Amino acid sequence: MSGNDGAADVRTLVVDDEREVADAYALRLRGYCDVDTVYSGEAALSAVADTTVDIVLLDRHMPGMSGDDVLSELVERGYYGRVVMVTAVDPGIEVLDMPFDDYLCKPADREDVRAVIDQQRRILAYETLGEYFSVEAKRAVLEAELDAEKHREHDRFGAVAEQAERLEARARRLLTDDDILNRFEEVDRGEM
Repeated sequence: MSGNDGAADVRTLVVDDEREVADAYALRLRGYCDVDTVYSGEAALSAVADTTVDIVLLDRHMPGMSGDDVLSELVERGYYGRVVMVTAVDPGIEVLDMPFDDYLCKPADREDVRAVIDQQRRILAYETLGEYFSVEAKRAVLEAELDAEKHREHDRFGAVAEQAERLEARARRLLTDDDILNRFEEVDRGEM
């Protein structure tokens, strides 16, 4: 088995306007995953725009830009990751229409937070893996069937190759066992 151990390589962002609460959740995750903390919705959007964030732990009730607003903005921006609401706001029927991936009521204990991070890591890993397999299969068959000159002449082929590399790197980082990736690479997609 290769890859990471548990959630160690997962990039998690804790978002809560109450510094003590955000820092407490970050402390629960320290050593378990790569964790950063911000204290406002605006800072959360900046952090997600500036770096790869796999999982956002998001408070719903914040002054200024609420967690609900952040969630909507993440969806609008095409955020590729998972969002877990961690909040003292009692869920109502409105949560049925909200595009979050999990919901924890405060106070959430260390084991629950870590379990949710691991679960969301696995889901994101498999989503990324599926996307990678689709993109890489297309790239591999074109590389096998077309000569190298055609690859260099076509910008879209280069973009697909770069996308495949990014997806593979992220999938390998998120998976605890990358054997499935190794088996995928062993398939000959060339001429018959």
